[in-house]
Amino acid sequence: MVKANDNYLKLPGSYLFSTIGKKVREYSAANPDAKIIRLGIGDVTQPLAPAIIDALHGAVDEMAARETFKGYAPDLGYEFLRNAIADNDYKARGCDITADEIFVSDGAKCDCSNIQEIFSLDNKIAVCDPVYPVYVDSNVMAGRTGTYDAKTETWSDVIYMPCTAENNFAPELPKETPDLIYLCFPNNPTGSTITKAQLQEWVDYANKVGAIILYDAAYEAYISEADVPHSIYECEGARTCAIELRSFSKNAGFTGVRLGFTVIPKELKAGDVNLHALWARRHGTKYNGAPYIIQKAGEAVYSEAGKAQLKQQVAYYMNNAKYIYDGLKSAGFTVSGGVNAPYIWLKAPNNMTSWEFFDYLLTNVNVVGTPGSGFGPSGEHYFRLTAFGTYENTVEAVDRIKKINL
Repeated sequence: MVKANDNYLKLPGSYLFSTIGKKVREYSAANPDAKIIRLGIGDVTQPLAPAIIDALHGAVDEMAARETFKGYAPDLGYEFLRNAIADNDYKARGCDITADEIFVSDGAKCDCSNIQEIFSLDNKIAVCDPVYPVYVDSNVMAGRTGTYDAKTETWSDVIYMPCTAENNFAPELPKETPDLIYLCFPNNPTGSTITKAQLQEWVDYANKVGAIILYDAAYEAYISEADVPHSIYECEGARTCAIELRSFSKNAGFTGVRLGFTVIPKELKAGDVNLHALWARRHGTKYNGAPYIIQKAGEAVYSEAGKAQLKQQVAYYMNNAKYIYDGLKSAGFTVSGGVNAPYIWLKAPNNMTSWEFFDYLLTNVNVVGTPGSGFGPSGEHYFRLTAFGTYENTVEAVDRIKKINL
């Protein structure tokens, strides 16, 4: 008799953003005249930059001619893209990363979920709390997290590193020693960051205890402060303890196009096992590569025109972030984030739970955000708003929220 993977049955409820989508659809069906403004899911709204569109058109034309047609992509990704990544994202920042240490994929969400496959189920993970739910959920699916306590909303074999107002929403080194450490900076959902000196402490700690850091740098393009590192490889010793995951979704608007990459230095090991070789084996076996036309679009991100156009696009979203931050703060909300990340993290008023505030905003002002509790137990009583909407909708949403009487 066929048996299902019962680890999936351990997952409480549905995926956070699926739950939000279901609630919004049900409300919209019952209230068809309501103008709902969505500032919940971190999906971009601005069109692809002209340089990227030109590259897409050019690549499509290439696929129409026998002489320039492309089939399967190389395992690691096309060399033209990996070279552009290595030169612009790493060498330009003094990071010793080469093109053959970069694995191109169809997005960071897949990579941050799939990366745990190359590690033993005996490894114990440590996660920031709150944090992007895919980290924990993918380990639940693998059977690495132990048993779930519905009362505390925690897993027995997960080390939670609380990120609260008291520690500026940045984790402290855990008392229990982990094997795998998930770090995400600038952080989703809180928008918090750490300095290079603080990140160096994590690198030193990981090397000391023999842990591997899985570093999600999906939002590095939004960093505006000088002492905030864009890559973990800016820190000394990171090549022997860190894997970095990146996305083109938020820096270049590829949420509907799909492109990302993972960096694994060649000397990175788990015991005596080379992790670069292990991920290469997994990548080659389970993945046939991002499409050629998408990788050509990715290359255009690093062109001079692409850089200039995307700098303007990032500024557009960060202008939204500033409007949300300033508007809610002036209305008396406790807010943070919005400086180095396109997310604003606010405290729900009157001790409301995260979902109570979600329902209140949806019902009373037709604004959708993301309940903080969906990112982990320490997110309870908090709420995330995204700056990825249009400026007009952002202004209207903030003005609506400012008028609520709680």
